[in-house]
Amino acid sequence: MAKKYQFQEQFEDQVLRCVSCGFCQPVCPVYGLTRRPALNARGKMLLLQEVMEGRFELDEDLVETLFQCTGCASCVNSCPSGVNVPEVIQAARRDMVGVGTCHPVFDGMNRVLKTADNIYKESEPPEYLEGRKLNEPAEYIYFVGCVGAYREEEATEKTLGLLDHLKVDYTLIHEVCCAGVLEEVGYAANLDKASQIIDRVKAVGAETIITGCPYCYRTFTNRPQYSGFGESGIKVIHIAQFLPKHDFGVTSDLKVTYHDPCDLGRHCGIYQEPRDTIKKIAPDYVEMKHHHAMSLCCGAGGGVRGAFPSNSLNMARRRLAEAEAAGADVVLTECNSCVHNLSNAKLRRQNIEVFTTAQFISLLLDSRS
Repeated sequence: MAKKYQFQEQFEDQVLRCVSCGFCQPVCPVYGLTRRPALNARGKMLLLQEVMEGRFELDEDLVETLFQCTGCASCVNSCPSGVNVPEVIQAARRDMVGVGTCHPVFDGMNRVLKTADNIYKESEPPEYLEGRKLNEPAEYIYFVGCVGAYREEEATEKTLGLLDHLKVDYTLIHEVCCAGVLEEVGYAANLDKASQIIDRVKAVGAETIITGCPYCYRTFTNRPQYSGFGESGIKVIHIAQFLPKHDFGVTSDLKVTYHDPCDLGRHCGIYQEPRDTIKKIAPDYVEMKHHHAMSLCCGAGGGVRGAFPSNSLNMARRRLAEAEAAGADVVLTECNSCVHNLSNAKLRRQNIEVFTTAQFISLLLDSRS
């Protein structure tokens, strides 16, 4: 008998391997917050097994469960059976979208990106463009990303100020969203957005793109619609990989810790470079209880911040509690989405500051002058 859904054709074996385990439960951020078994990786796979056996349909009854996943890959990191749960869930989401079922937030995002340049539908150019090179020849392009452009503008302004201080030959371009998140929530890649970005990058003749967003970095380096970068010899790096090459001439007496973004850490394996930079400027560095591959997710990924905001913020508060327990004054991270979620989750009694690493270095330089 033909299988009804494509996720079953691709991943039936992985689903069946997953349902008899449970190693993912202690590390799933959604389960850690809600204690609902249906929301951890194994719970989702059990539901998909029911779908495969014809007892459930991929309909609106499963939206809350299958779309409430940050894609953090903690489950993958802890899985003894080699199951890639985020890939399975993305495949199931594609099937759901195919039959007209999706969380309304993600449906709205897909519709917005058909006509708008960014996920927020902002039409005014960011203020940081003023007085800086735009669409001009340069060695580097700094690619900001939607969150850095329209929700964490101060972090972006400070990062660009640091690049100016380091006398980096860079230009900005008229950006459109990389649109990688669409595929994560079940929609087809927006090839028009990819084509626009590739054409604008090639037009300035830059050798390297520096991304401020780990998700843009993942999208540019891993998605086939961006293969044009590699084919043209254009290198893509994250700013966390760029900064360790430089010395900054400033240090801080504050106790500093680092939050590993899921997209940069578990998904891309970039752990040491951010720490190399931070330890140059923060001699009093401390790790949180969970770090590197075991780092807790901040709750912003996979569209969860938009679709399930309360749970997203409470996941961020769990992470901030670890920073407090470590005695940190400052949490640094390499992701504007993490900065945004952790900052919004702060309680009034909490004095912890949250910055990107480049933003923090720029602030130290400002205080010296």
